[in-house]
Amino acid sequence: MRTYTSVWRIRFLNGLQYRTAAYAGIATQLFFGFIFIMIYVAFYNQAPEQPDLSLQQVVSYIWLQQICLSLVMLWIRDPEIFELITSGNIAYELCRPSSIYPFWYSKLLAQRVANMTLRCAPVTIIVLFLPEPYRLTIPTSLITFLAFLITLLLALLLVVAISMLIYISVFWTMSPTGSILLIAVLGEFLAGLVIPIPLMPKWMQLITYAFPFRWTVDFPFRVFNEHVQGTELIVGICNQVGWLVVMLGAGYWLMKKALRAVVIQGG
Repeated sequence: MRTYTSVWRIRFLNGLQYRTAAYAGIATQLFFGFIFIMIYVAFYNQAPEQPDLSLQQVVSYIWLQQICLSLVMLWIRDPEIFELITSGNIAYELCRPSSIYPFWYSKLLAQRVANMTLRCAPVTIIVLFLPEPYRLTIPTSLITFLAFLITLLLALLLVVAISMLIYISVFWTMSPTGSILLIAVLGEFLAGLVIPIPLMPKWMQLITYAFPFRWTVDFPFRVFNEHVQGTELIVGICNQVGWLVVMLGAGYWLMKKALRAVVIQGG
């Protein structure tokens, strides 16, 4: 365990070095946040009836997407791992006195947390002081905010577990393009990153409930918005834990199967 903790710490400190990229990312996130909110403001002004989420909740939903971008986006990847698999340098990884799955999991987790650390505070401070209707609305209860932090942590662990399946698939495909497009694009839609799930048609909401992606974005953001409370909150946390166990188990099993089939040629 100490090995993986050290890997996490080293990767985290390494990720904090890219401050210039983070500043550029903050400007981009604010820009896209304003664009999406303006679209929803126009939508709500013309809507014949009030949707399930209020405009204030949708605005907070959009800003949470931008604040937690590094934690929840599936398209964020580590090219170094893809290079290890496709070039054959995976042989060096196999020589390490540690298991590859938790080793890579620690690296990916640290990468996301480091990016979040650099961008979270500036974006949050700016959007808290914007005029209505563009302002981020914070929860009225401290318990709700703590529940949000718990669900966000579980969402992060689940996102990394799903991301690991993309890396493992490259052992068979030898190209990350297809896996990233399939899982990231489909996953982000089903997670509510394109359209918040409560604004989708009922039949489409039922489809999203059959996949783990909604527990990575939709659920923690609706907890923050106080749209999910009481028994539904407890059931949701249990679902997050259940999907996390399933994804970790599938990842371990597939990694073991992939490593059995690895053939490395060369001197």
